[in-house]
Amino acid sequence: MSRALRIDFIGAGNLAWNLAPALENAGASVRNIYSRNPDNAKKLANKLYEGQVKLDLDFSETNTDIILIAIADDAIEDVAKEIILSDDIIIAHTSGSIALSTLGYLATPNVGVFYPLQTFTKNQQVNFEDIPVLIEGDNKQTTNRLSELAKTLTGNVSVISSSQRQQLHLAAVFSNNFTNWMLTQSEEILQTANLDLSIMKPLLEQSISKAIQLGSKNAQTGPAKRGDFEVLDTQLELLANQPEKQEVYKLISQQILDFYQAQRDE
Repeated sequence: MSRALRIDFIGAGNLAWNLAPALENAGASVRNIYSRNPDNAKKLANKLYEGQVKLDLDFSETNTDIILIAIADDAIEDVAKEIILSDDIIIAHTSGSIALSTLGYLATPNVGVFYPLQTFTKNQQVNFEDIPVLIEGDNKQTTNRLSELAKTLTGNVSVISSSQRQQLHLAAVFSNNFTNWMLTQSEEILQTANLDLSIMKPLLEQSISKAIQLGSKNAQTGPAKRGDFEVLDTQLELLANQPEKQEVYKLISQQILDFYQAQRDE
């Protein structure tokens, strides 16, 4: 029987809060947790069977196989500069937008990326079973080891380049972050009519299902797609006292109008 992989974490935020327990449940031995805020590291360590707080970034004497850097994108380079480790340890960041080369100056040839494509919050544990995990390694051994680790969580594992991952992350910002912000705007509009966002649940579920099944361009509906200027003008008027929302409505509606008008003219 093969030995369980030993995993350490740098970071104790939303991703680490979900990923560390998931890896432990999948059979890994998750041990050292480092965070700039030791209290956060302690809270995460307390969720783990073997978890313990690490107070520094010196991993040179640490008995571990893989270190996962799960911190804010803009902190990865600075934190990586402080890490001390032996050259047999694999170290990977978990960012969608940061290139693998950011870790290239570390004192090990075994650097990589372990990027789960999902949105994470501490108070909602996710099921990794279907989550895509995107892997990149600076050498074959690192790529294979990270892929091995990912496959303990999910059957949806792919090896992609930094440039592919950055485009994927950009697409995720549009489909997830921007969509969520649109829901925030929707919720504010509903509140003016004393309605709750939950009323949108069936519509949202059907919209996503259609976009995946039919393709988003084929699933598009609404007044801008139809070229219904009367409805567009009425809704712009409803937003007269909310100029920022009105501007967004104009911009997106015009893009939809232009796109589908071009298709009709072909």
